[in-house]
Amino acid sequence: MSYICNQITNIEVKMILEIRLSNMFSFRDEVTLDLQAAKIQTKKARELEGNLFSVDGEQMLKSVALFGANASGKSNVIKAIRACVNMVRSSHNYNVDTRFAISPFKFEDYANKPSSFYIRFLLNGVEFEYSFSFMHDEIITETLYYYPNGRKSLVFSRDENRGTEKKDIYEFKTVIKRPFDVADNTSKKTLYISRASQMDREIAQKIFLFFCNDIVLDYQVANIDSLDNLFNERKEQMLEVLRTADSDIIDFKIQNNAITTFHRTNPSVAFDFETEESEGTKTLFRMMVRMIGIIHEGKMLLVDEIDNSLHTQLVEFVIGMFNHSDHAQLIYTTHNTHLLNTDFQRRDQVYFVNKREDGSSDLYSLFDFKDFRDTLDMEKAYLQGRFDAIPYISTLTL
Repeated sequence: MSYICNQITNIEVKMILEIRLSNMFSFRDEVTLDLQAAKIQTKKARELEGNLFSVDGEQMLKSVALFGANASGKSNVIKAIRACVNMVRSSHNYNVDTRFAISPFKFEDYANKPSSFYIRFLLNGVEFEYSFSFMHDEIITETLYYYPNGRKSLVFSRDENRGTEKKDIYEFKTVIKRPFDVADNTSKKTLYISRASQMDREIAQKIFLFFCNDIVLDYQVANIDSLDNLFNERKEQMLEVLRTADSDIIDFKIQNNAITTFHRTNPSVAFDFETEESEGTKTLFRMMVRMIGIIHEGKMLLVDEIDNSLHTQLVEFVIGMFNHSDHAQLIYTTHNTHLLNTDFQRRDQVYFVNKREDGSSDLYSLFDFKDFRDTLDMEKAYLQGRFDAIPYISTLTL
């Protein structure tokens, strides 16, 4: 397969380095998704150096896969990240009746314990650490650090348990202008970073726009109108993708908000995209248009069940697009064990989600299994239960 991603240049460096979650959905204890590459010095790892990008001497992963049994909780990783990102995007609009879209762990009275979210990311070459916690649909803590000169520096911290006055709850450095004006307009339902962005505080606006524009929560494009510019701007790239994916489509046109396709077998005959193309072709078409845009702009994409409606080879092609990009990133869940292949992805790009006997989910990396070598069959080892994250079937006496 060939890839178009080497055409991408001059992208501002924006990427996620690490995410931590606790007490969200099936995740009781804190779990970490680390997108910094491990130091793997094997022949296989060297062959897959294209799956990494380097920033200031540090290597980052371009994609991470989450594997696990049905109901293990792997979709809850994506669900939790999406919900927390949406809180940053929208909490300035929350009112007293707003319920947060995140449930705590169901057992052991975790409903009365805080849920927490932490994200470390690069924004135009500067590292940031942002975190918040909440309970009973109210924000408890919120903190932002950054590294303007390579040294950790506090921007603000918030702890609603420190008192009732804003001067007790908040601590600020000199980064945000008139910070208490923002605090006075920030309720317990609202994240400070969201409110500050709406009040034109520069650093908050940059972070807010990163969450809004650079973290893509879904690759689907809802209606044909929104596809118009994407198709026209990237038509040649789309045709290259379709050729590489062995599609029979050799051309397409848009007129009056309708897509018409033309096929290799009879290029003079027009097909209506919506009614005459297969669901697989339509999914591929929309996915590729959206993903080319995401990759072009160096964004982060979250996908749950990436292999829905797509053949394994096409899924590999999509993942390969990200692995051959400059700065785009992909976090995805899948149940397709054929993707467990050391010729395709590094050990540190593979995570497993396992449901414990107490109902809580655990998240861990294949890299944690020090006895696993790159020369072994990753898929076979997974199906044999070496990594735990497969269904447990008890022996029944009939």
